[in-house]
Amino acid sequence: MNSVASTPSTALSQRLAAPMGLLLDRSETVQFRFEGQPVIGYKGDTIGSALLGNNYWMWSRSFKYHRARGPLTMSAHDANSLVQIQGEPNVLADKMAAANDLQVTGQNVNGTLAKDKDAILGHFGRFMPVGFYYRAFYKPKGVWDWWEKQIREKAGLGIADLKFTPEYYDKAYRFYDVVVVGSGPAGMTAALTAADAGVEVLLLEEHSVLGGSLTYADFSDLDDPEALRQQLISKVTQHDKITVMTDSVCNAWFVDNWLPVLHGKRLYKIRAKECIMATGSYEQHVVFRGNDLPGVVMCSAAMRMMKLYAIKPGQSAVVVTGNDDGYLTALALVAQGVEVKALVDMRGGVDDPTGTDSVETKNLIFRAQQAGIALRFGQTLYEAFGKEHVEAVEIRAIRGRGKVADNGDLLRCDLVCMSSGYMPAYQLLCQAGGQLSYDEERAEFAIRHLPEHLHIAGSVNGKHSIGAVIKDAEYAAATALALLGQPLATAPEAVECSRKVNYDWPIFPHPKGKDFVDYDEDLQSKDIVNATRMGYRDVQLVKRFSTVGMGPSQGRHSALPTARLVAQSTNRSITETGVTTARPPLTPEKLAYLAGRGFDPYRQTAMHHRHLELGAKMIPAGAWARPAFYPPQGSLLSGSAASPLIPRSRKIRNTAIEAEALHVRNHVGLIDVSTLGGIELRGPDAAELMNRIYTFGFLKQPVGKTRYAVLTSDQGVVVDDGVACRFADDCFYVTATTTGVDAVYRLMTFWNTQWRLDVDITNVTSAFAAVNLAGPDSRKVLEQLTDLDLSKEGFPYLACREGEIRIPVDGKADQTIPARLLRVGFVGELGYEIHVPSRYGEVLWDVLMQAGAAFDIKPFGVETQRLLRLEKGHIIISQDTDGMSHPGELGLDWAVSKNKPYFNGCRAVDIVMKRPQSRKLVGFRLPANLVAAGKKPEEGHLVLATSATEADITGNVTSCEYSPTVGAIIGMAYAGVHQSEVGARLPIRVNGEIVTAEVVALPFYDAEQARQDM
Repeated sequence: MNSVASTPSTALSQRLAAPMGLLLDRSETVQFRFEGQPVIGYKGDTIGSALLGNNYWMWSRSFKYHRARGPLTMSAHDANSLVQIQGEPNVLADKMAAANDLQVTGQNVNGTLAKDKDAILGHFGRFMPVGFYYRAFYKPKGVWDWWEKQIREKAGLGIADLKFTPEYYDKAYRFYDVVVVGSGPAGMTAALTAADAGVEVLLLEEHSVLGGSLTYADFSDLDDPEALRQQLISKVTQHDKITVMTDSVCNAWFVDNWLPVLHGKRLYKIRAKECIMATGSYEQHVVFRGNDLPGVVMCSAAMRMMKLYAIKPGQSAVVVTGNDDGYLTALALVAQGVEVKALVDMRGGVDDPTGTDSVETKNLIFRAQQAGIALRFGQTLYEAFGKEHVEAVEIRAIRGRGKVADNGDLLRCDLVCMSSGYMPAYQLLCQAGGQLSYDEERAEFAIRHLPEHLHIAGSVNGKHSIGAVIKDAEYAAATALALLGQPLATAPEAVECSRKVNYDWPIFPHPKGKDFVDYDEDLQSKDIVNATRMGYRDVQLVKRFSTVGMGPSQGRHSALPTARLVAQSTNRSITETGVTTARPPLTPEKLAYLAGRGFDPYRQTAMHHRHLELGAKMIPAGAWARPAFYPPQGSLLSGSAASPLIPRSRKIRNTAIEAEALHVRNHVGLIDVSTLGGIELRGPDAAELMNRIYTFGFLKQPVGKTRYAVLTSDQGVVVDDGVACRFADDCFYVTATTTGVDAVYRLMTFWNTQWRLDVDITNVTSAFAAVNLAGPDSRKVLEQLTDLDLSKEGFPYLACREGEIRIPVDGKADQTIPARLLRVGFVGELGYEIHVPSRYGEVLWDVLMQAGAAFDIKPFGVETQRLLRLEKGHIIISQDTDGMSHPGELGLDWAVSKNKPYFNGCRAVDIVMKRPQSRKLVGFRLPANLVAAGKKPEEGHLVLATSATEADITGNVTSCEYSPTVGAIIGMAYAGVHQSEVGARLPIRVNGEIVTAEVVALPFYDAEQARQDM
């Protein structure tokens, strides 16, 4: 019997001879263990094919009844093949490659696979009808608490290894003119047609080789499938316009042909101008009692076993079919030495008008008779017998829709191959908005109403002959090319295909049940019918009540019989009934793909190379690279641009930052602030939009003045800030945080689609380069380069101007750069932000450094800027704020207008600021000697209620540095309201010890603001 395992020494000798075994490399073997027993196979085998080669037909147990389950499709399209390997559950045995030293076991087992203690549940099916859990576990009150523990113990199909070491996964982006999904004859033809027109094409294939059905199937209208496959592959792989990706699953469709593709350990995010789905169709099973026994497989599965893996599926077979493909399978079985005891054709005979009177069918009937195969027309399988493998079947005559004769014939066999028809691979297409309609005459679903730039070709489009498939692919490609503006000189016409492949009612309920509609969920035909009788008449409700289609197969084989049963039970057409909604993802997707390292945009400012020349230590700031500080020349941190992003020596870092900070305080410094976000608003309603978006009042903001702009969310949380510059009555230039500008821009444009104000909103971040020239000597440097009045009276603090920056040219008239200048003081010194068009960024840096040479100008980095702003008590959004920080906690009450009726988040701000406050952002100070003692607090260190190490947590440190200007450690932290008064003691836990800081008034430096108002 095939249910008895072979020994490793004989397993390989049982394989079929070449040319069977397309995927095998017989020069190399692999060996692993299944349920503790050795299994040997060839390189190219999957776990599943190697198991079959060793006569292991039972791979797992079913979810509800723990019935023996084995291969069904051999294409990773069903849950029967789920197995457990070390550390990873739910592995598809017919997809994962066999490898040396794997430890494989069955799933959903209590005990061993062969002796599953929970198999007894199959005898209690009458007590577990469809949806029984909804009605059994809710009373008496409180009983669910007990049942939940029992269900959770039984739930789950595998065992997750909680000590598993995470693996590296990442993401990548690609863009193509045309993406073709599926590499069967339709897919390769469509790709070639498009590529020959000169467009860039990506061809995706979920399996390891190209060819689709050409790799395993026989055809009544094609003598040599392999010759056609090789011909197409040769053209595809040699075409310089076609990129091929095998072992790649297109796992969803999102708007505008956005396709997530799983390949290895990478998630490709692919965008296609045109997409052609040549995804084929799923072979459908026949519903009869015992149709889930190991040894009962799809006809296509038996063909894959033979042609791909050189597996002889059995010794004696019965084939049940509703189309011509069953004949082709039977003939292939006979050719490989399998005795076909009967070919059971559910259709009528050759003179019956039900579909078996075509020339192709008559030819196949003749070939089957010549091969000595007994043909039985108008009959079906009524029951399969066996415990762990099929041993016999009962055949009965069909007497009506779903009805059979009272008696039948018993045939012994160890293999059953079935094919009742095909279901188009509809999931991705329905995700795109496509709709299924049922053709009653052909008993087949068709897909309609696809988006304009999404096309289908091949059997997914109802074409079931090779000639029609190829012509349909050419037509789909031509349609895509026309939309790309590259129409073919002679456009092919749409093709019709009259070949019928579906039997209209392959469902034969048995009074004892176990006639499975959904293998994943152990759902029988009576379960679907009973769901409708209980009032769940809509197929979507049937799904939710019965869980049909919710398993890993996602309705590939259950959707069509379910639609038929629901339609019949509710007296509706199958088109009216439809199938359940298809949602992403198409196949189970590891969380690692979503959590894996993403595409990390990397941007450089216009002055980037100047920073590298100065030996700057670069750090990421959002998507930008920014100089953290400039180490002294000759230090171990100075030198080439290839130096590490993160400095190794904190002492050198601190020394450099402190030196830069003191230089800005005493002389003049220059920092690149091009990464600041910039948004420009132009139009009569620019001020009105600003007034509605930000917390402050902007309607009366004078031209030539700046104003601090705070943005709150709908929850009243501070999410961004910046400076609003009014250059004209109808023109605002607003800065935003480096990482927040895109969100601010989206918010503005979102609301203006509702408000319809007369204003243009433009994100100009990349259009400007900017620097901050700061320090007591900054005016002296800048006045050499501009004709603007830079005096305190002519250009006061918080003013803004538009002017020009001169570029001295030896021996020639000076050239000029248009510039926007802002008198703002983030670092607390006399300073000017200078914004110029990006193309002048490097020139601006150079002329300022040259003009400042006489005043010992030095560059300073973002880490120094953060120290300088900390000394002034200025907050950094997302560093000193979190997801709950409202203006009151941050001391920004002054920046919230009390005189305007609305701003974004105003209602929430009003509510949260009126509530009793539990925390506040405060400044604190500690002695400088704690730095050397290693007791300087860092960001995230906890603030406690008392000095006890186990005291309640009241807040956390958000910023902390040693300030050479103040001569102490200074910082900001959230603290309890009772700790927020000036002079209060603030216990902070630092590396397990408690240091007690003093709450001080902000700012730490120049409280009179005299320095920046010079």
